[in-house]
Amino acid sequence: MNTLSQKEGPCAQTPRKDAPFIPTLKRQGSSGAKVINDVVRKYRHIFLSPHFDDVVFSCGGTLGVQVSSGLHPLVITVFGGPPPANTPLSPFAQRLHGQWGTDPVKGASGVIETRRKEDAAALEYLQADYLWLDYSDAIYRGNPAYYTSEREVIGGNVHSADEAIEKQLGQLLLDLQSRLPDAVWYAPLGIGRHVDHQIVCSAADRLVQSGAKVYFYEDFPYVLQDGALQKRIEELGTSYEPNLVEMSEFLPARQEASKMYASQIITNFGSQEDLVQGIDRYTYGIRPVETVHLERYWVAR
Repeated sequence: MNTLSQKEGPCAQTPRKDAPFIPTLKRQGSSGAKVINDVVRKYRHIFLSPHFDDVVFSCGGTLGVQVSSGLHPLVITVFGGPPPANTPLSPFAQRLHGQWGTDPVKGASGVIETRRKEDAAALEYLQADYLWLDYSDAIYRGNPAYYTSEREVIGGNVHSADEAIEKQLGQLLLDLQSRLPDAVWYAPLGIGRHVDHQIVCSAADRLVQSGAKVYFYEDFPYVLQDGALQKRIEELGTSYEPNLVEMSEFLPARQEASKMYASQIITNFGSQEDLVQGIDRYTYGIRPVETVHLERYWVAR
């Protein structure tokens, strides 16, 4: 079985090196790392989550394996802030809010509050630290809105105005890498081409170009779409090597933590049962061996 070793893969300890502390932008957050400047050398496994649920949905088993090994993974959610005050919501955003079952009276800020509570519950259950950046979700950006339909958000192209986010985020990651040179990074491959996932994937590629170790994870549930993984790899035009983490023991933990994102279950899966079964089938299907469940990462060669 091509399970990652403790020396080379996403569950590996990395050696300590002293690095200068470089102040960077402060962002609002919670738990172990409350602002960017709280990201210290103990965090040598850093997961980039476009939205509140993406890392748990996609990498929850790896988080469990790392924590059980005495590591301190940190999850940074990029699009974790509300839109500017008085930003009008598009009909598309309002429709999504209705599907998520959130209070329409509270508006976008209430939705973000709900989703942050879900994220905190899930990551505290997995015993991972977390930090929320304050970029706004795609459905809130622009006035008038840049993205007004599901097709534009998932499978569409990144709006030209959002290129500034990619550049700023990329620089932020490089600043962190400069003071945490031994950090291992985890970023979405961008399967399904959600525009926010594309932005984070592109920003993480700046880390790759700087020589950092970056594992690109398979965006769940978008990876369930037939041919979506191969299509995305071909689109990126880079040669990748797959790496596997056996997380069989932590399959129930990934499933339980994923269920804590209650507002997202109907939209993404239909029901809790579909969510649980989807995770079970996919992690088993990566390499069908009795009782073995895996999470797969891709490293640029």
